[in-house]
Parts: sequence; structure tokens; C-alpha cells
Amino acid sequence: MIIAGQIVDETGVGPGQIRIDGETIAAVEPKTGAADVEFGDDCLIFAGMGDIHIHARDDISEAETYKEDFCTASAAAIAGGVVHVADMPNNHVAPIDDATYRAKLAHLQRRQAAVHITLYAGIGPGTRPLSFSVPYKAYMGPSVGGLFFTSLQQLDDTLAHYRGCPVSFHCEDPVLLESHQHAPTHEQRRPPECEVSATRFALQMIEKYDLTGKLCHYSVGEGLPLIRAARARGLRVTCEVTPHHLYYDLAQVTPENRGWMQMNPPLRGPDDRRAMLAALRDGTLDYLATDHAPHTLEEKARGISGQPHLDTYGPFVTWLIGEQGFSPAQVARFCCVNPGEFVNPYTAPQRYGRIAPGYTAALTVLNLNRPTTVRRADLKTKCGWSPFEGVTFPGSVEAVFIAGRRV
Repeated sequence: MIIAGQIVDETGVGPGQIRIDGETIAAVEPKTGAADVEFGDDCLIFAGMGDIHIHARDDISEAETYKEDFCTASAAAIAGGVVHVADMPNNHVAPIDDATYRAKLAHLQRRQAAVHITLYAGIGPGTRPLSFSVPYKAYMGPSVGGLFFTSLQQLDDTLAHYRGCPVSFHCEDPVLLESHQHAPTHEQRRPPECEVSATRFALQMIEKYDLTGKLCHYSVGEGLPLIRAARARGLRVTCEVTPHHLYYDLAQVTPENRGWMQMNPPLRGPDDRRAMLAALRDGTLDYLATDHAPHTLEEKARGISGQPHLDTYGPFVTWLIGEQGFSPAQVARFCCVNPGEFVNPYTAPQRYGRIAPGYTAALTVLNLNRPTTVRRADLKTKCGWSPFEGVTFPGSVEAVFIAGRRV
């Protein structure tokens, strides 16, 4: 198969064609003749986009599959132009050791999901590393689920056993969270100082135990200089940012939408939102990762935190390009290359993130001139709603290819 059009990588955009042999990219070359599939100049061909922070809500207990499972999460991902995801471990049966991780992996394989799903293992009080290579997640303070630490010393004691491992951190200081637990609003119960304090501690742990660290769903501008300084000292640390922390801030929270707009960490002020956009643009933030958290509307009304975002990933990216001035090359960095580099140690024989010979033939094609209005009836996520309902993004997902096949 030969696919032709405007091809994007982290260096820029140019015309060309992609020759695919089976499930793999065989060559990227100048356009030489008739292609099997050709996209016009209103479309951009990216390496398949990846979301390295989702909650598919599926494990061997099936306790939460009423709101999402691996198959419906895959359908939502494809609708959003996403070809691979990484699923978080805060399940009813958390994957925290060889046996529980392998059980979740076997459950995933039985589901036969349409996109590649990488599984995080959980780090909790008293856990130890698995006997094989996986990415890990540590919840520094209470979040959705029971896999978290109640003190920073408890986390330090546990991380001593994970020296050299890849560890992602949910940065909220558990002690400060407890001290604010009686504040009147969700945002005041989880104020910026909780994230900044936890950032300092996570960076200390990354340095102390030689971790390959990642800070999840970053939201506070005050913490960005700490991250830049840590990198200048040579620490291996990367950072995510979510669509909701780039698009919304506290100025958009009303009594009517407060339930929809609750997540951990919460929305911040307008200056923080602008700081996240600037940090994504300058490379301080490395991944657009949704923290896709599918809860039912009834659960949201009861105060459960999180929002679903897989269905709208690609249209949201067109907002970054069309209305926020991000270049396609920048998008390729934080939606394709960096997510691919994060998961590739665990995806063999697949390789994601680049349009290059030897990589998996997975592509995301965005049409920048065909607007998308988000409608509930079009969503594939099982929870059935989106915070972007009624929003019109400037572009849309034109096509998705997985393993050389248009899906």
C-alpha cells in the first residue's frame, strides 16, 4: 500500500508518500506516481498518535466495566485518532506484582482490543518491582481508587526498592491534602501548593533513586521552573499535560457545571492555564495525555473526579494548531514521537511514534479544514458524555491506520 499527502514529523511538513509492507512502514519517499490512498493539502499525515495516560476501568474483577472497558476505550481512541494508549493501575484488582499484572495482561489479551494498550504497574505501600520490565505509577496522595500513599516518608521507603525504574508520579502532597480536606470547594481542598510540594519531593526521589521519572497531568505554573532546573541538573524527568488543563480554567467553572469540571488535580487559574500552553509549546511539557477518566453522569453528580477525553483527542489537537498557533511539528513531538518513545520498550515487535522504515504502519490523519462539533450521540466511550459537548473544533480526524489497515 502507498499513502500520499502532507507528511508531518518533528522537523516539519512536506509532501511525500509512505510505502507500507504488511504491518510495517517500508519506505518514506517523494511522491512518484499514483498512490493507493492520497490525502489533499487540507490534511496532515502524522505518525499514529498515542495517549500514555488513560483509565480504561477494566480488570479481572470487571467491577467498573459498566462505564468503560478495553474495547470501548479502544473505539473511543480510534474515534479520536489515537492508535495506542497506556492504562493506569488503580483498579479494583491493582496490578502490583507479577501475578496481578499477568492476570490483567491476560484479561486484556482476551478482550482483543483494537488499539495497542500498554499496562502500568502500581506502586503502593510495601510493593516491590516486578521481575520484568514495565512502566510504574505512584499515587502520592488519595485519588480515585485505593492505591495511594498517606505520607511522603512511606513513599520514600517504598521507592528505595525501585532504583533505576521508570516511575510516573501523581503529584499531590498527601499531608497538605489532609490539612485542606475541610475547605469549601474541590479546588480549595487540592490547592496549587499541594502539587508544587509534591513536585519537589518527586524530583528528589527521581534524583535519589536514579529513576526515569514522569510527572502526570501537570497543572501549576509555579512548578515549571522546578522541572526545568531538575533537567538542567541532568535528571531524567518528563511531564504530561491534559486537554482540560489547557482549555479550561476556574473562570469557566459555574454552579451548573461544577460536577463536570471536577478532576484531580483540579482546574487552576487562567495564568496557570496560559503557563501550561506556553510550557507545551517550549518543550517543558512532553506529552498531550488525556487522563481519560470515564465516569457516569450519575457518578459525576456525586462528586467523582475525572473527565473522558479519548473521543476528542484529534479534534482538540486541531484547536492547538488552528487557534493556539502550535506548529504541526510541535504536535508531532508531543502527540507522536514522545509517546512512542515512552511505550516502545514494552510494545515489541511494534514500534510507534515515527513515520520511518521499520516502524509500525500506524497513522493519524487530521483534516484541518473540516470542523467537528462534539455531540453526545457520536461518542464511542461507554460513559457516554464529554465536557466538550457543543464545542466546535476547527478540524477533525480524517483517517486512522493501524498495522497497515485503515480502521
